[in-house]
Amino acid sequence: MVEYLKQASFVGVRSLDEAERFYGGTLGLVLQDVRPFALVHETPTTQLRITAVEEVRAAPYTVLGWVVDDLDREVDRLTAAGVSFNRYDGMDQDDRGIWTAPSGARIAWFLDPDGNNLSLQG
Repeated sequence: MVEYLKQASFVGVRSLDEAERFYGGTLGLVLQDVRPFALVHETPTTQLRITAVEEVRAAPYTVLGWVVDDLDREVDRLTAAGVSFNRYDGMDQDDRGIWTAPSGARIAWFLDPDGNNLSLQG
């Protein structure tokens, strides 16, 4: 059996400068600059590569998400920074846009500047 050491995720963006402002500035991720190809965020068990692409084809589903300690606080912080949280027909979301799944998980969705659908779970 092969031992996989780390999981890598990818998200495509048109502008690494704009992505750096959003992912690094607004979200607060620590980014390694490996331009002209990508920005990289490392954790002990994962790697996120924010990759420069010619054309972003935003998916209609979540492409990337994070689990946070305090979802309400993080939604409030991002809202104050100008992030808008998505609303979906047929989903019972609270005033912040947070949906509670049958499992009890609480989830909020938002878009990056390229329209990639991201989520927070708490």
